[in-house]
Amino acid sequence: MAKNKASMWPWLALAVGIVLVDQLTKWLILGNYRLGDSTYVTSFFNIVRAHNTGAAFSFLANAGGWQRWFFIGLSAVIVMFILWMLRSHANQKLFCFALSCILAGAIGNNLIDRVVHGYVVDFLDFHWRFLAGIFHGGHFPAFNVADMAITAGAAALILDEILRVRKSR
Repeated sequence: MAKNKASMWPWLALAVGIVLVDQLTKWLILGNYRLGDSTYVTSFFNIVRAHNTGAAFSFLANAGGWQRWFFIGLSAVIVMFILWMLRSHANQKLFCFALSCILAGAIGNNLIDRVVHGYVVDFLDFHWRFLAGIFHGGHFPAFNVADMAITAGAAALILDEILRVRKSR
């Protein structure tokens, strides 16, 4: 058991690194942009300052405020579960990479942003004309580093499961 406990530290270090990058980028946005400010970068990408009180794609954003505490509580449970999984499966590299990314995203968006600000700070705004039928003005919902980590973690979990199933055949 001690071996697994010791080997989970690199995964925790990865999560801490992602959280630090996430919070640094959000700190820069909060310090240099007002809500709604935008900087043109390319024909398909802007830096913006957006606040999201909801979940992915602003789900529950207008729910009246209870969702803040719900997401904080849910994230606390998820963080505890992921820590247990990292400790139990520390030798499974792809699986732990995925969990570390999801852990970092949960901490950055839901435990830090929601507790400190009451909303998640988003700032990456990609837009393409072909998305206009799906998203207002063709703008994909703004997101941040924590969102990218969660997405990478989810993709890695899927890949890990595919590889595990193939290996078991």
